[in-house]
Amino acid sequence: MNFKKRILSATLILALLFLANIFISTGYFRPIENNFDGKILQKIKIAGAEDITISQKDSFAIISSTARDKIPNTAQEFGGLYYIDLKTDNFKPIHLTEDFKKPFAPHGISMFQKKGRTTIAAINHTIDGEFIEIFTLVNEQLTHIKTLKHEKIYSPNDIVLLDDHKFYFTNDHKYKDGIMRLLEDYLGLSISNVMYFDGKNYRQVADRIAYANGINFDTKRNLIFVASPRKFLVKVYQKNKDGNLTYIEDINCKTGVDNIEFDFENNLWIGAHPNLLHFNAYAKGNKETSPSEIIKIKYVKKGEYAIEQVYMEDGTNMSASTVAAPFNNLIITGSVLDNLFLILKRNPK
Repeated sequence: MNFKKRILSATLILALLFLANIFISTGYFRPIENNFDGKILQKIKIAGAEDITISQKDSFAIISSTARDKIPNTAQEFGGLYYIDLKTDNFKPIHLTEDFKKPFAPHGISMFQKKGRTTIAAINHTIDGEFIEIFTLVNEQLTHIKTLKHEKIYSPNDIVLLDDHKFYFTNDHKYKDGIMRLLEDYLGLSISNVMYFDGKNYRQVADRIAYANGINFDTKRNLIFVASPRKFLVKVYQKNKDGNLTYIEDINCKTGVDNIEFDFENNLWIGAHPNLLHFNAYAKGNKETSPSEIIKIKYVKKGEYAIEQVYMEDGTNMSASTVAAPFNNLIITGSVLDNLFLILKRNPK
């Protein structure tokens, strides 16, 4: 009898520790205090603007939009890519993929520019499989070039182009469904990865990541940054000549980091989810809002960086921020489910 009691007590303790780990590691107890030194300049009515990237040189933004009701969704979702000219102040979106005929639910996007040529890549989730779509942009006209499909593109989240043909992308899960998928999410199993495509072949170049999400490439320092929201980390890698990645360090961001963008000084700007359980309930349709956060990371070298909270709110204005693309004193910030996104204006310092 005493043995059975000890087993029961040990099981109860393990269960409590398991639950405590979930609540603590997902930011459940973190206070949400509205904070932004600036104002909302404009609200743009585009649904599910999950990723946004900016051409600093040519002053325009590309927005990845998919109308999502909840996550996960078993029906085919539909969306598009949009163009916004940042040289004017009306921020009128232009639908670039209106004539794209195949099912298109874009997620992460990337842009590469060289010698007047702009290449855009987009992750595309469909009920028939996962794809990467490649486009070229001339002025405000987008032309579809090709669709990439491969067994290694099984749970793609974000992508970063190195040139017209080479890129990295993240698979945010190892398992599509079932108990292992739940364990990935709730235990934060570090089993997702980063893949490299050299123009011909796919290969894994980083693994042991908990929910590999946003990815971007610092061309000046040859560094790859990968967001791991489940562990509240940005992982830093050195890019090698052959495309392989050498791990440098983890940056503990204390928030659920999502997509990564850069400013002119190569600081990282990241939309984030400070409370992952709250976000999960919102994504499933069980809560009306979810808090948003934007952080800026000034990365100097290994062990030398500074993290600044630029924006936080309870989700009243926009829930579940996923991206923060800076442009001069503007921040164009999107979300995963809302029917609008925000253009923020920072106060001058």
